[in-house]
Amino acid sequence: MRLSFPAQGWKPYPENKQHEYPHIPSRVRRRRMNATFEQLAEPFRQELKRHCYCMLGSVHEAEDLVQETYLRAWRSFDRFEGRGTFRAWLYQIATHACLNALASRKSKQRLLPDQWSPAATDMPDGVARTDVAWLEPYPDAYLESIADESAGPEALYAGSEVVRLAFVAIIQQLPPRQRAVLLLCDVLGWSTQETAELLGSSPAAVNSARQRARETLAQRYPDGLPSTTPSSNPAEQELLSRYVRAWEARDLDGFVALLKDDVTYTMPPFSQWYAGRAEVHAFFAWAWTHYDGFRLVPTAANRQPAFAAYFRARADPLWMAHSIHVLALVGNAISSLTLFMKPAGPQLFGAFGLPLTFTNMDSRFRGNDGPL
Repeated sequence: MRLSFPAQGWKPYPENKQHEYPHIPSRVRRRRMNATFEQLAEPFRQELKRHCYCMLGSVHEAEDLVQETYLRAWRSFDRFEGRGTFRAWLYQIATHACLNALASRKSKQRLLPDQWSPAATDMPDGVARTDVAWLEPYPDAYLESIADESAGPEALYAGSEVVRLAFVAIIQQLPPRQRAVLLLCDVLGWSTQETAELLGSSPAAVNSARQRARETLAQRYPDGLPSTTPSSNPAEQELLSRYVRAWEARDLDGFVALLKDDVTYTMPPFSQWYAGRAEVHAFFAWAWTHYDGFRLVPTAANRQPAFAAYFRARADPLWMAHSIHVLALVGNAISSLTLFMKPAGPQLFGAFGLPLTFTNMDSRFRGNDGPL
């Protein structure tokens, strides 16, 4: 069941006032309420999912929490009296559901490897750290139906900024209630009073949490957030094409030439990460010897360029899911590269609408040299 919510001032048939509608059978009333709930709620699904993702750092947990939000709202739909907007009511349910989920977690944060340990110089030991809650990428397809005007006038950050991988990683460092206050006030643009009412807190406590959250962000971004305006720069598009060609040809020098001198490379669920072109060069010189071929399929994640990578064994016609690549670009070079690797990486392919395997006969996937 896909569930949703109503507009400001709307009041459903109260189930506890059946005597006021004796001419309408209860099953008909319920059917009408379900249809109304579905019609009014569905437009908010994707923005709620983005909110839950920023709170939790996981696309799969965000999907679960949005469904839980809709289920809770549907069950209490007959008690919604329209004193506030239905959108605000849903955000209240979703935010508290996220806070409860975080309270039940062993770890309140999802991390990238560069937040977990110092940069490595040795090659990986091959042991995936499945005991660590790693940050997940977020498909851009889930963001396309979210209207920019959904934010209030007090918002400091655009929705496209807050889903950037580095930004989500930073706010994951905040305590859960600071995280919620930052998203409600500085992303959605809610007032201090509105946020305090939603969280069952005081305006003074909200202001204090917001100030501490902003201080944490200022330490990471002293000059403000980097620009997130999508680029159609031909030079950038050529860089991404060269990236694909280098991977599919396993052209190590061509790949490293695309990187900034201070590039960082992370690969959850492995804790090792590498800083600088020389170290990244050394890693891929070692890593690519373990594979006989790659195919990269363009996608988009966290409002950043992204690719889904497949690999195969020599002469095997079956290409298998390997990793999701998320790139950050500065100028005409790659400043950071995150590969969400197997064994966890392939579990993300479904969220991106991609298969786990394909064969040379599948015309949907083409290599750098034409059809596979």
